[in-house]
Amino acid sequence: MHIRAAATVLSGAVVLSALVLPSAAQAAEHPGAATDLLAFASPSIQPQDALGGTTFTDGVVNAGKDIVLGVTGKKTVPVTFTAFDVEGVAITQAFLWQGTDSSSTDTITGGLESDDYPTCTETPVQDGYSYSCKTVFTIDPAVAFKDGNGTAGTWKLFLGAYDLYANASYDDDVTRTKIKRAAKLTANASPEPVKKGKTITVTGKLSRANWTTGKYAGYAAQPVQLQFRKKGSSTYTTLKTVKTSSTGTLSTTTKAGTDGYYRFAFAGTTTTGTAKATGDFIDVK
Repeated sequence: MHIRAAATVLSGAVVLSALVLPSAAQAAEHPGAATDLLAFASPSIQPQDALGGTTFTDGVVNAGKDIVLGVTGKKTVPVTFTAFDVEGVAITQAFLWQGTDSSSTDTITGGLESDDYPTCTETPVQDGYSYSCKTVFTIDPAVAFKDGNGTAGTWKLFLGAYDLYANASYDDDVTRTKIKRAAKLTANASPEPVKKGKTITVTGKLSRANWTTGKYAGYAAQPVQLQFRKKGSSTYTTLKTVKTSSTGTLSTTTKAGTDGYYRFAFAGTTTTGTAKATGDFIDVK
């Protein structure tokens, strides 16, 4: 098989430059991520003039879902993609990176390397070889993002490959994903029980993961929906939208109609995941 045949040769033949990412890009959980990514994307190997002819398609990160991370615990993120080469591929590499230009340390703001080289299954096709590849990124926010929350947002999948002659190819934007800070939401409705038609006050708090401090902190000035589910129903209906305070707290009122559950729901942002509070039951007399 092409991948196995040439991998041992390339492991000794390919020398990666010892470039170091600036402080803004120290999100790389694996120390080798910066070195290997910059080696592939160095100014001497641009997409338009790379010596290799490997192409990459069908990249999927985390099954197409956002990567939402709290402050503790590791998350396993699967990645799949397809590679094609006329002569055959010896080895592939996968990175997640953030920035505007993968060939410059000044424009990379974050980098993560997969746990191991992707595992690829080779299939001979017309005019070459096709490879179905998969790999895994294990991300620990307490390590990978401890230096800042600014890396939350859009990340790109960088794929590189060496062919049987050690020629390099890469695509630094095969697909994109979002790495987000996890959110939490609480809700408390009172008084209980309450007479029909009387005022119910619903309070709560929206907070999100702060990767720097390792704690959750209030998320200010965010729109949150107050929702109600009638007893015996499985569907929540939105009653109104309110905004969180400067500390992330919520407080609003509504009229008691019938027995049911009140909760807050947050739709998320480009940097923060969604959240729904557990419904709080109110008995209406």
